[in-house]
Amino acid sequence: MTTLSFATPDSRSTTRRDDWQARVARAFSRAAPRYTERAVAQRIMAEPLLSRLPERAERVLDLGCGPGEMAAHLADRFGSGCTVIGLDLAPGMLEVARRTHGNAANWLCGDAAALPLEDVSQDLVISNLAIQWCPDLDAVMAELRRVLRPGGRALVNTLGPGTLAEVGQAWSRPGQPDGLLSFRDATRHWQAALAAGFHRLDCREQTARFHYPDLTAVMASIKGVGAQTARPGGKLTRADLARAAQRYEALREPEGLPVTYRLLTLELHA
Repeated sequence: MTTLSFATPDSRSTTRRDDWQARVARAFSRAAPRYTERAVAQRIMAEPLLSRLPERAERVLDLGCGPGEMAAHLADRFGSGCTVIGLDLAPGMLEVARRTHGNAANWLCGDAAALPLEDVSQDLVISNLAIQWCPDLDAVMAELRRVLRPGGRALVNTLGPGTLAEVGQAWSRPGQPDGLLSFRDATRHWQAALAAGFHRLDCREQTARFHYPDLTAVMASIKGVGAQTARPGGKLTRADLARAAQRYEALREPEGLPVTYRLLTLELHA
């Protein structure tokens, strides 16, 4: 068994970035068969994006589409005159999307920092809880701006500092990092969006909290959606597990063990 590892690689190192992408793709591919079942929190946090959809769109990209649930919803929402692309880094997710939703969207494997799409080709990009996995935020924002048509919009949910704080506290060990992804704050997203050339920006922050009966359920909610990759050499002992469970129990609330997400909802206008 391995410890949690969400640490983002140095975006300047091509080798480390490629290795990171491969690990993330494998983790999400493994999670794909049960993702829809376990991604309850992700579906709830998608609601702020869906409430901001425009009335019409002819070309739509679902960036980080996972098993295709949102892409299929967008295809139904905008009708037969709209072409939806569901793009994901994990081939396993796309296999589930094709099997579950058929031709509702065009399923495409690709990297958010190097989109395999033409310039000014999309009216709308929507992305729910995907870009926090991307080490080069500036490149992602530049790609969003590149593929959007003039007047187009990007609606993006991502995660900010404080996300999974309870998980980090439970699993931390003296003298070692907690292994959590380094979540970027609203200011960093503003800077990247402005540098990419977006002329109108809106960022709203909110806290979403979910509760689970025990540590096993907490970890299933995270691992089950792919948000866990192996840290080389980081083997857990029974004592580690017992210590994490004891620490998490100290955080228990009447509803159960809490898991906090700091949700950033971005609306970017090209």
